[in-house]
Amino acid sequence: MQHKRIALALSLLSTVSSLAHAPSIRHPALRQELLERVEEDQKARAAIPNDPAKITLALVTSVQSIDKANTAWLKQMIQKYGWPGKSLVGEDGAHAAWLLVQHADLDRNFQKQCLKLMEKAVQAGEASGADYAYLTDRVRTGEGQPQVYGSQLKFVNGKYVPLPIEDEANVDKRRAAVGLPSLAEYLKAAPR
Repeated sequence: MQHKRIALALSLLSTVSSLAHAPSIRHPALRQELLERVEEDQKARAAIPNDPAKITLALVTSVQSIDKANTAWLKQMIQKYGWPGKSLVGEDGAHAAWLLVQHADLDRNFQKQCLKLMEKAVQAGEASGADYAYLTDRVRTGEGQPQVYGSQLKFVNGKYVPLPIEDEANVDKRRAAVGLPSLAEYLKAAPR
């Protein structure tokens, strides 16, 4: 009986110790809302066929409606809390915030504002360098500029190819610096 109590006490002590060293999330409710919004975002996008010729106006309208609602909500959250970084909403919550901004194409100024906030967050260890790279490319291609990391693709002759890339010869160095695989590996994994 004594051994069971000691084992239980050690187990509880181990659990408490691991919780004490786990990163704390300052706003779990905000994290949950971000994750739920991303789930809805991804569900809507999953309904879109890979072949652009098969995309209907109804699908586009549905996705745009979700994007507009998410953008309006996220603007309020960022105004209240600043960029939702890892310590505020956890790593998955910070990634979710990035994804919602990534899909805020109808509000390029908001994307640019978030890009500046994310740059600071990456430097502080509060956001992913890879997420920042994707948003950088999204903003640049949205403004007709060549991308930096090669993350934005278009569908051509039955496959995805990158939109124009600035200094393409060094793109893999830039991708590696932010934790992305080589461009060739990225393209190999793109939907067919």
